Amino acid sequence: MASESKDDVKQNRDIMPSPTLVQNYRIPKDSKINDATQVITTYNFIGNEYYIPSSGAYFDNYNPATNKVISRVARSNIWDMNYAISAAKKAFKPWSRLPRRKRSEFLNRLSTLIQKRLLEFATLESRDNGKPLSLAKMIDIPRTVTNFAFFASQIQHDYTATHQTHDALNYSHRSALGVCGLITPWNLPLYLLSWKIAPAIACGNTVVCKPSELTPMTAYLLTDCIIEAGV
Repeated sequence: MASESKDDVKQNRDIMPSPTLVQNYRIPKDSKINDATQVITTYNFIGNEYYIPSSGAYFDNYNPATNKVISRVARSNIWDMNYAISAAKKAFKPWSRLPRRKRSEFLNRLSTLIQKRLLEFATLESRDNGKPLSLAKMIDIPRTVTNFAFFASQIQHDYTATHQTHDALNYSHRSALGVCGLITPWNLPLYLLSWKIAPAIACGNTVVCKPSELTPMTAYLLTDCIIEAGV
């Protein structure tokens, strides 16, 4: 297969299509998202809004315990990825400039919202991943709640090392890097995703996340909490 030249790549970026916004969309709540008779269609969450994948294509996501389709997952491509990166870059400056107290408040709100919907998250994790519901209720979702709460507190009490010589004071300066790309596996979907998202955004970075295509549903439900938290 012939590779693209640099000019081709630049031209392709210049003509990058914008994905289609899904107007006034919110994820079905409570029992609806876990209704075994329903097949949920997922969209890409970019800049706190939902978009149809540029490919217009979806693939089936199965409950491994029943082998029944529980959702249609957006089949994203490089255009969607570039659009998400662009949105994350745009959001970086205002987000990184927020005082730590404000970012901490957001993480605490997010932690509280997940806690309030623990059973909803746990049930969805069990259906999507195949693990026992009791395990998702005792480990996966509570640890997700704890991750966001921990980093909400950690950034309020952070410190840096100093080293003084006879004529100078040396110290470490920590600052946000920019956009972080996060990829997570299928076995602890939401728990491991929160382990990456929480410290990244707490420190002022923005993120582009790619959850496992085998278990994307609790990451998708998390986006609803992000909107509700009012970031």
